[in-house]
Parts: sequence; C-alpha cells; structure tokens
Amino acid sequence: MTPPPRPASRSARRAAATALALACGLVSACGSSNDAAPQGSASRSSTGSGTTTVTDATHASVKVPAAPERVVTLSEMDLDSALALGVRPVGLAAGRGQKGAPEYLGKQAEGIPVVGAVTGPDIEKVVRARPDVILAGQLADEQVLAQLRRIAPTVVTIGGDKSWKKSLQLTAKALGRTDRANKLLAQYDSAAATLKKDLGDDAGLSVSVARYSAKGTAVMQQGVFISDVLKDLGFRRPGIQSEPGKGHSTPISDENLHEIDGDWLFIGTLSSAGPDAGLLRTLTDKPAYRELKAVRDGHASVIDGSKWTSQGGAEAAASVLGDIRKAMVK
Repeated sequence: MTPPPRPASRSARRAAATALALACGLVSACGSSNDAAPQGSASRSSTGSGTTTVTDATHASVKVPAAPERVVTLSEMDLDSALALGVRPVGLAAGRGQKGAPEYLGKQAEGIPVVGAVTGPDIEKVVRARPDVILAGQLADEQVLAQLRRIAPTVVTIGGDKSWKKSLQLTAKALGRTDRANKLLAQYDSAAATLKKDLGDDAGLSVSVARYSAKGTAVMQQGVFISDVLKDLGFRRPGIQSEPGKGHSTPISDENLHEIDGDWLFIGTLSSAGPDAGLLRTLTDKPAYRELKAVRDGHASVIDGSKWTSQGGAEAAASVLGDIRKAMVK
C-alpha cells in the first residue's frame, strides 16, 4: 500500500523558513484566500483585472491569475492534467518509484525541474521555480499548505473520491482552460464508448490490474484511477478488486496470488529502467503465477505501471484505452 504523504520534517520546516522569507519577493502572485466556499461548489468567478477565484477540492476559495504562466505541479495527476491542457509546468513532483516524471509522461515532461516527491514538496525548490500558481494534488498537511500559499496561490486539485475527471475540470478552471478540458472529456467518453462497443461480450469480463515491485505484488482496488476507467468500459473486477481499498494499492502475498487472476490480467512495474528493469520476470517465473487462468489462456498483458497504477489523468486514460484495444480487440 502506498503510504500517504508525510508531514514535513522539522529540519525541512526550518530550511523552509529561509525560503519563505524570499518567496514573496521572488513571486509576484504571492498568497491566496482560504475562505470556505459552499459545500459542493466548484466555481470560477471574475474578481477583477487579471485574476479569478477558484473553489478548490477542499472548498477553499483561491484567487489565481486569469492566465497563469508559471505552474508548479505537486502530484502525478496534476502533471498529467497540465500537460493534457497544453500547459508545460516549471516544476513537478517526481512520480511514485521515479526520479522524475512518471515514465509515460517522460518525453513530454523532459527538462522540467523536480521540486518534490510523492511524500511532499521541497519548499526551497518550489520557491526557485517562481510559480504564479501551485497545483497541490491531494496534499492535506496544513503546515505545508500554509508554506506553499505564502509562495503562490495554491489549489488542492484532488478530492476525496480521487476522480481524475473532476480533478481535470478543477485544474482547467485554475489554468483558464475549461474549454480544453471539456473537449478532452468528450473525446475520452467517445473513445470509451467505441471501445466498449468493439469489445462486445468481452466488455463484461473480469479484469485484474496488478503491480509488481521489489516489495512484491499489489492489486488496484476501487477508488483509484484505473478502476474508474475499467468501470467506464463495463468490466467486472475479481476478488477484493471489486471493493474499495484503504490505500492506493493493496499488497498480495505469494500464497494469495490467485487474487490477481481474472479473465484478463494487466500487470507491470513502475519503471522499465533502473531497479525495476527485468523485475517482472521474478514474478512470472513463479509456479503460482504460471497457474493463473489468465496466464494459461494467454490473457496476461504487460503494461506500463506508471500509467496504469499511479494517479492517472486525461493523458493516461486515453493511452490506457489504446492498451486495452491492442490487447483485447481482435
């Protein structure tokens, strides 16, 4: 199970104090409003020349530039959304298991400085990026959020349901790209409907999604990006994958490897390079793996785990549809 972001350490907070003293001098768009907005609101209203107010995922009202030019993304989903909307960030948080952007976004994000990790941002690096808007993903640490808000308007973009579609729409409001988001969602819905039709009876099959790492095997339960995409296609999920999970992924022991079985199995690692290179062979050589029905039927497909088993977004969703079509549609 991927742990939630941890609060910044004391040493990190002490280091941040110096950075924050510089922040307002370096960043022209310093500060944001934390006034609570009505429950369920996601408005974007004009507040004067050059600025708008966005209601973020925590229902806080955040005043942002009408056309941000320097955007920092602090989650995998934020990076995916920004790139899909045609915005190249000036700083990003490394993807889980990565030194930089998630592998599936590597080419698009090449050269963008890393300003944090899944566990949280590096405040000094965020300051040096001179953002005019910070997209903070699902960051919940109030002390870290307060530090970020002293640097630039900070928008929490991921709600409790972790919906990539809602996050894309909120991010689009913050970046002034609502029309582009609506177009992307319409394209996705059309592509998903076409794929579901082309799958025919196979759209009702059970599909398992698993990730393998040095720590072992983990499955993706309900409440995460890939499960939402598979639901859009009408697939069933086997075993505990049909139930909400407590975290981003759920570890499975070798004794319970049958939990990753299904009519189809999509499995991968977070990276094809570094320590993960060739790692999947360790699993596929196990007798319990070779005995899975999906494996025996030739229905086990190796996928990019950074795309399928991370936070996802519009770019990932469109690409996943392509992966499924290639594997399952004859």
